[in-house]
Amino acid sequence: MAKTQRGIQSIDVGGRLLQALTRSDGAMMLKELAEAADMPPAKAHAYLVSFCKLGLMEQDAVSGRYDLGPLALELGLVSLNRLDAVKIASAEMSALSSRTGQSTAIAVWGNYGPTIVRFEQSVRPIHVNMRTGTVMQLNQTATGIVFSAFVTPAQIETALAATSPDARQRATARRALAALDTELADVRKRGLARAQGNPVPGVNAFSAPVFDHTGEIVLALTALGSAAEFDVNWTSPIAQDVKATAQLISTRLGYRQSR
Repeated sequence: MAKTQRGIQSIDVGGRLLQALTRSDGAMMLKELAEAADMPPAKAHAYLVSFCKLGLMEQDAVSGRYDLGPLALELGLVSLNRLDAVKIASAEMSALSSRTGQSTAIAVWGNYGPTIVRFEQSVRPIHVNMRTGTVMQLNQTATGIVFSAFVTPAQIETALAATSPDARQRATARRALAALDTELADVRKRGLARAQGNPVPGVNAFSAPVFDHTGEIVLALTALGSAAEFDVNWTSPIAQDVKATAQLISTRLGYRQSR
């Protein structure tokens, strides 16, 4: 059993004030902060004075409310700059594959559209043409539909121009995507896309978006497997696991759903 490491109690206690402020929607009064951190106002005030001296917090001279200070902002920006979305997602992808027994993949938006950058075959192999560098179809694959729901029209147009030099082919692709308006709206609401035996017969998939701190989609996390062993119900354990894992990665990248 791992031994619990001993920390500095005063830092642990003061940290509750910082946590309370980061969970709030804005600046807070002393009484509100103290209640949120479960400590007396007098005790909270002593910590707040120190935090303000360090720049972790600042107090508005007019309203008296406390908010995060310049040092907190600097720390946040440095942390965000050091994050590697694919690296973080790769570890979670492997864990997802182990839990579900299904193959998993990570795709990012490339010059030609959704592009696979990681693929992990499960212990139950499936015959799909998916490897690093594979570009997924925008209107047929779960991965492609997730990106179609969240990227901008300009990004989609650029991808269509790169993959379909012929104007008639691009027009056909646009019509196919336009026909998915209702499905794309459902994906935005549900946070999950699904594929049932299409485009690969006998293979099902769920895909969920991962967002960064600005709310932009940075990658899609996908689980796929044989239709005989892959429950495609929206409430199935595999569906919930894919969505929860994507949300976990988003949180680690600084995304807050309230934004």
